[in-house]
Amino acid sequence: MGSKKKEDKEKSLEKMTAKELRELAMGIEGITGAHGMNKEELISQVRKARGIEEPAAKKSDAGVRDLKMKLRELRVKHSGAVESEDARMAGIYRKRVIRLKKKTRRVA
Repeated sequence: MGSKKKEDKEKSLEKMTAKELRELAMGIEGITGAHGMNKEELISQVRKARGIEEPAAKKSDAGVRDLKMKLRELRVKHSGAVESEDARMAGIYRKRVIRLKKKTRRVA
C-alpha cells in the first residue's frame, strides 16, 4: 500500500496563533521584542523579515488604540462641558463619543 507523505505546508500567517507567531519570530534573525508584540505586529515583522509585501491596508483611519485614546479625550471634554453646564457642547461631545465607540467595534 502506498503511504502518502503529507507535505509540511506552513499555515498562512493570519491563521497562526500569536503563540505560534512568537515562536516563528524568535527563530528569525533581526526580530527583537517578539514577546511584547501583539498578533498584527508579529505578522508585519515576519512579513518584513521574509520580504513579503504587505497587502493593501483597509480604509480604517486609525487603530483601536488610537481610537480609544481619542475616546478618552472626548469623555474628559464631555464631562467638562457638563460641569460648566454647556448643554450644546455636551451634546456634541456625546455624539462624537458614540460615533467613536461604533468605530472601535468595527475596527476590532
